[in-house]
Amino acid sequence: MSLVELIAQADERGLAASGLACLDRCVPLLGGDDEVLRPLWANLADGGEAGEWGGLLDKARAQLGVGDVVRAEDAEDEAALLVRRMLAAAPGVRSAAEARVWADGCSVASLQIHRLLDPAEEDAASIDSRRAGSTDGMSPLVAAELRRQITVLELLAEHGTGGLRRALEVSTEGRRVLRAVVSRRARLA
Repeated sequence: MSLVELIAQADERGLAASGLACLDRCVPLLGGDDEVLRPLWANLADGGEAGEWGGLLDKARAQLGVGDVVRAEDAEDEAALLVRRMLAAAPGVRSAAEARVWADGCSVASLQIHRLLDPAEEDAASIDSRRAGSTDGMSPLVAAELRRQITVLELLAEHGTGGLRRALEVSTEGRRVLRAVVSRRARLA
């Protein structure tokens, strides 16, 4: 099943986890530590109140220096700007409709971030075609991110709340990979 189909079929918790996982994997671009989004994961796992979600988002935004409006000076680094936009766009209320829009946007942004950071040449296929299942000529970093996004949604579809721990592990692995890519790029610059 394609990523687009998985997002279309996911429930509210799966969608929130999908968006959160994309954001979590990209947090190193904002200098965030591994724990900054942990309270949001805990809120999903323990069935926390949807109202608590908004307060936890506000706290994460404050820790990462992301307000509701992305500043023009943030445009210096396109990848970091995309991460800021993901966090700024996160819905304060965890409803299925809002989470679906956010998860979809996070998916596209995260794949674009990985495309920007991948030193391998990739053909000109669009991110949308990748999400729909066309993987020919896909660079390794983008292919791995696509697999992670699919895995997170499949885990939550199959295991519900029980899949959150494994989804977090998948996200943590992706965060480590992205952190290594960013570190390597910094050394080469």
